Amino acid sequence: MNKDGQSKAEYVRQLHQQVKENLERRTQQYTKHANKGRKRVTFEVGDWVWVQFRKERFPAQRNSKLLPRGDGPFQVVEKINENAYKLDLPGEYIVSATFNVSDLTPFDDPSDLRTNPFREGGMM
Repeated sequence: MNKDGQSKAEYVRQLHQQVKENLERRTQQYTKHANKGRKRVTFEVGDWVWVQFRKERFPAQRNSKLLPRGDGPFQVVEKINENAYKLDLPGEYIVSATFNVSDLTPFDDPSDLRTNPFREGGMM
């Protein structure tokens, strides 16, 4: 290779490196913006959760706007992975007991007065 070919090859290598760094930086920015309002929720076996009723999965419980949109608390029986949990559902629900984490909400024990400062006896 002559001197001109080597300089072109070096220029292309530097250009590729700059493009790669720019792509990585932009991907991090996009990821940060996309995950801005999200919080990671995980449950352990024995935790109590509320279940959200979706029309597709619970058509009998969501046939009116005035019916509740959730039920609970139910106990987590098994953690399948970070996204799926098996609950201890009563027999009246004729659906699978496995739920996605997006359908679950942590159950706050109402007997713990420290969590709500506006209730009588709560911390101020």
